[in-house]
Amino acid sequence: MERFRLSPLIRFTLLSLYAALVLPLPLLAPAELRLWMVVGLLVGLVLVLGLLSEQVETDDDGIRVRYPAWIRWLLRRGWVMRWQDIRALVPVGTSQGGTVYYLKAADLRHQLLPQRIDRFDRFLQLLSERTTVKTAGIGRLTPPWTYQVLAVISAGMVLMEATAAFAISNGWVSLPEGYPG
Repeated sequence: MERFRLSPLIRFTLLSLYAALVLPLPLLAPAELRLWMVVGLLVGLVLVLGLLSEQVETDDDGIRVRYPAWIRWLLRRGWVMRWQDIRALVPVGTSQGGTVYYLKAADLRHQLLPQRIDRFDRFLQLLSERTTVKTAGIGRLTPPWTYQVLAVISAGMVLMEATAAFAISNGWVSLPEGYPG
């Protein structure tokens, strides 16, 4: 069995963006809401980590897409398709100009081809070897540079927020009168 997880670049980028967007919130919240805000942020982090942990498993029988056991009880979405049931890849254009592909089964079910996984080329090789589907020309949903740019922007936001918090805590910058802080 081979297991394919979400690409580390995508995972890091989305976790960085989450951190950049929510880390300042407890500091900006009124004092009586800060504890609730921290609890909410931790619950949100667990949910984001859970959503980013979806995995694709392949074995001699077919493909299985699911979440790991620690979060599966909450995020039940998943699917299984046997190799011999896969009949075609159906391309569908996206509104952003990309192309997603659906695996079409003999019973006419359609499942979204996972295009954001690590080792995507290996996954396509397995799909091509074990089915009659041609995978030439199929690429990732978005090019890596888009996630690299977003990762740099997110890391820059976290750095700037940390710098601002440090400056405020050392009295180098003062907040306006009545501002929570």
